[in-house]
Amino acid sequence: MRALLLSALLSSLCMPALVSAAEGDFLRPLAGQWKGSGMVLTRIGAKPINVTCGFDIGSGATNLSMKGNCRGLLVVRRSVNADIRANGQSYSGTYTGPSGIPSALSGSRKGNAINLAVRWARDINGDRSANMVLEKVADNRLLLQTIDKDPATGKSVVTSRIDLSR
Repeated sequence: MRALLLSALLSSLCMPALVSAAEGDFLRPLAGQWKGSGMVLTRIGAKPINVTCGFDIGSGATNLSMKGNCRGLLVVRRSVNADIRANGQSYSGTYTGPSGIPSALSGSRKGNAINLAVRWARDINGDRSANMVLEKVADNRLLLQTIDKDPATGKSVVTSRIDLSR
């Protein structure tokens, strides 16, 4: 009985290290330069704007930093940055979009996707909340997607979708 209790205690002490190792195994390979294209809605109901983007991603065992620019309508260029940190299976950080005002991120990873709740710094589409997904589609492909609720219908709407590759 004592051996079983000791074994359970040691297992629970080692779990955070195993989770951190798993997150590091997921995050580290994302480092590098990524380029791609997609669409952005400036507001729900507006016509989508086609964009091309480039990101430099840095990552470690428990962190990921994305710094980049997206260009739409041939001349409009906007800086986009995100910094997130893993703590066990939870993720938190900040996202700074075209407004230049940082917004809070929190969530977790499921499989190859980091699912984040966004708490905008100001009202966007009638409220301050949305969801953001960073998904590793393949070794050299990432999908960045933001989903918000239409205030008129309550339905989920993809407000940005950018496919990246390297």
